[in-house]
Amino acid sequence: MAVVMAADYSMAGPPKKWTLQECIDYAIANNISLQQSELSKRSAEEDVKQAKSELMPTLNFSTNHAVGYRPWVNSGVSTVTNGTVATSVNKTYYGSYGINANWTVWNGNKNRNNLKLNKLAAQQSELSLAETANSIQEQIAQLYVQILYLNEAVEANRMSYEASLKNESKGREMVKLGKMSKADLAQLTSQTAQDNYNIVEAKSNIAKYKLQLKQLLELTDSEEFDIYIPAASDADALEEIPSLTSVYEAALSTRPEIKNSQLAIQSSELNIAVAKADRLPSISLSGSVGTSSTSMNSNKWGKQIQTNFDASVGATLSVPILDNRSAKTAVNKAKLQREQSLLDLKDKQKQLYSTIEGFWVDAYTNQQKFKAAKASVESEQASYELLSEQFNLGLKNIVELMTGKANLMNATQDMLESKYMTILDRQLLKFYKGEPLSI
Repeated sequence: MAVVMAADYSMAGPPKKWTLQECIDYAIANNISLQQSELSKRSAEEDVKQAKSELMPTLNFSTNHAVGYRPWVNSGVSTVTNGTVATSVNKTYYGSYGINANWTVWNGNKNRNNLKLNKLAAQQSELSLAETANSIQEQIAQLYVQILYLNEAVEANRMSYEASLKNESKGREMVKLGKMSKADLAQLTSQTAQDNYNIVEAKSNIAKYKLQLKQLLELTDSEEFDIYIPAASDADALEEIPSLTSVYEAALSTRPEIKNSQLAIQSSELNIAVAKADRLPSISLSGSVGTSSTSMNSNKWGKQIQTNFDASVGATLSVPILDNRSAKTAVNKAKLQREQSLLDLKDKQKQLYSTIEGFWVDAYTNQQKFKAAKASVESEQASYELLSEQFNLGLKNIVELMTGKANLMNATQDMLESKYMTILDRQLLKFYKGEPLSI
């Protein structure tokens, strides 16, 4: 998958409310791990181009120029240099020019199989990039949902805090009237303080998750980071959960980690063919043209170049006989790698099923918890309202009131947690089925 640059969301202005899709788009464009994977993919594409060029002949031009110096050659003694007889020559200038070509015609299809291997490697690099992108999307979704859950938990704690303030205020009136002890009032004050602490703690956790999400997006500016809070209704948590079988079957045909393992098996098959090619003969063609010149020749440079011109064409047949078992070892190791690739695919399929099964079990369990917790909240809310009325009339004591309030808060927290975990797990199941994440 190609990495594209997203819009600059960190421009000056009011704090932006990031949607889940905006977070995903920005991370795909800017996450460092994804950029590193993109570079690996591009490097693999260069290897493909190089492997294609290996099928073509090589051609090079060479030239050589030299000066010979013999200051003490005896007079009358002849020397032969570059096919020319000279006597008592101190300096001689030489020049040669040549064009050489080589082409491997056949080497057991080794070069063509190497090209196929590099093409598979490029595909695997692209799938690895997709794996990294999927992993980052899952992390973003998990952090995003945690923030949504805690945001609603803050509201629940704030309502509890406001109720505690009313109870504390009512308790002060009852102390003045002599209907409540100061010890009981202290318990109400303690409950108010605890509810306020719960609000602060939930906000602190939201800030931590926002920081983690911001780091995942590679946002390094100092501006405030915030997310858009969608209206997640109870109906979202009660939607039908995809069946485990349908998700797994779809994932087997779409998930990049499975495709990557399947390509690894194909690569291992090609590696066996490449190793076997070392046992086969190879045929190559070669050709060259060249000429030379020297200062000891009375002809001009152009005439010498014409006169000394020569050309040659040749064919080479190479037959391996004894190679110290290197070819056999390479073949055996390639076969072992194929077995390893088959096991890796089975392991990836097992891991995929385990992951999907975990999401499905969590989604189903949390949905059932949500249904039970929702009924429990309604019951505890009605019970607490009745306890509050009875407490105001002096019919219930402080312990009963605080117990009823604690039960209501526990049921509310259970309902919110199971609600958002159901939404998250259900979305992850759809994501593994090939659908985009959306909350």
